[in-house]
Amino acid sequence: MLLLIGGSTISLIQAQERPNIIIILADDMGYSDLGCMGSEIETPNLDKLAHEGVLFNHFYTASVCCPSRASLLTGQWQWDAGMGGMSPSKSSFPEYQGYLNNKSVTIAEALKPYDYQTFMVGKWHLGNERPMWPDRRGFDQFYGTPAGGGLYFYPSTFYDRPVFWNGVEVTPEDGWYSTDGFADHAVDFIENEREEGKPFFMYLAFIAPHYPLQAKEKDIQKYKDRYAEGYQAIRNARFTKQKELGIVSEETQLSSAVYPSWGSVEDKEQEAREMEVYAAMVDCMDQNIGKLLATLEAEGIEDNTAIFFLSDNGAGRVDWNKTPEVEVGSNKSNGTYGVWYNVSSTPYRKGKRMEHEGGILTPMIARWPKGIKGGGSIIHEPAHINDFMATCLELARARYPETYEGNRIDPHDGISFLPLISGQTQKEDRIYFWSFIGNQAIRQGDWKLVRVYEGEWELYNLSEDPTELKDLSGNEPEKLSELQEKFETFAKEHGVRPWPLKG
Repeated sequence: MLLLIGGSTISLIQAQERPNIIIILADDMGYSDLGCMGSEIETPNLDKLAHEGVLFNHFYTASVCCPSRASLLTGQWQWDAGMGGMSPSKSSFPEYQGYLNNKSVTIAEALKPYDYQTFMVGKWHLGNERPMWPDRRGFDQFYGTPAGGGLYFYPSTFYDRPVFWNGVEVTPEDGWYSTDGFADHAVDFIENEREEGKPFFMYLAFIAPHYPLQAKEKDIQKYKDRYAEGYQAIRNARFTKQKELGIVSEETQLSSAVYPSWGSVEDKEQEAREMEVYAAMVDCMDQNIGKLLATLEAEGIEDNTAIFFLSDNGAGRVDWNKTPEVEVGSNKSNGTYGVWYNVSSTPYRKGKRMEHEGGILTPMIARWPKGIKGGGSIIHEPAHINDFMATCLELARARYPETYEGNRIDPHDGISFLPLISGQTQKEDRIYFWSFIGNQAIRQGDWKLVRVYEGEWELYNLSEDPTELKDLSGNEPEKLSELQEKFETFAKEHGVRPWPLKG
């Protein structure tokens, strides 16, 4: 389905030159955390991209970061790429080995034979050991951290994940902040490293807004007292705005809250501060995306650069503050924003690590001025993070390799989402699968089967109940059995293991 806003239409045109391609990935950002998705957080640059391009409001990821990143870069289900779990991993099962295998190729590896330059900036998290790093998986240059999140200020109490530039560890200057540092290097690649006349592929993976809560005080102050009304007031305001924007229908019901009443919260100032810092982290990311967009314009390559933005999974719930004696937001903070994740997930249930919609949905923004005309539309059709490989191949007019460096390559599993932008509908029989630490789900058409670890299967008709409030497992036994059987078949074919892993 294609939604037209203000009479605008979308058409894909064949650009004379193959476009530059930039994929920007946020880390643990919730479904409703952008202005264009209903948020009060100031994200003018991403909102501008959505207004000039298209906004997918039902784009699926895996429920946790490493599997999502594997699927994004390879176009395969995470188990096929060796990333059924997190990195690093000690599992003997190849589907859970904790790094990309040699039966998969990355988008960078697939595009390099077609004369694309390839740059990667930010968080990798697809194998910590040197042979597994981005510059060994098709990227010409890499600036960032091979490990996971948690890296913001330098110096910092939690600066335990070094930054590398083309394989050499570098020491940032005092006051360095990763969101700024990553964007600065992305800008440097565009201004100084790219070759004229050659297209480039860039993967920019921010750590923000993954915990710990650390942000620049000037950004935090923008949100001072913004959250003094508490969880429910902010969540209701986002939900109302989502309906006004057409993100959700008027019939959509808001899922139940998981947070206490604001009146019962003892330290309201501390709780509000946590969300102020979180908002500042998202805001800073948007500022830096604006810096990148300004560079594309100054270099005269904005029109033929296809930009995509999404998060790697839903909002993350972590309830600790291991450093309560320090102010949340500082370089000594290891705090999190706790139940505010339920606000970030508006209007859906649950979050990161869970296979309900709140854990696996992200807004996805696509803008390509030379190829996407008449922007501002919302694409309601579902798509999946493993669709990026097929989409990038189509944009680059490239073919997926059958072999790479002497290894036979498994097929990719995704489907280009460019036809959705031009108004086509998704294949009705397409099936989506999820499994992480025993939380599992399968969706086909409007029907979704989902369960938490050691829980019973729940069945939902998402066309009638998008926020998963009315379990139909007792009313539709045939559909329940049909999807259970399909899930088990998929699990056997792709090596999806029961939890906990034994081996």
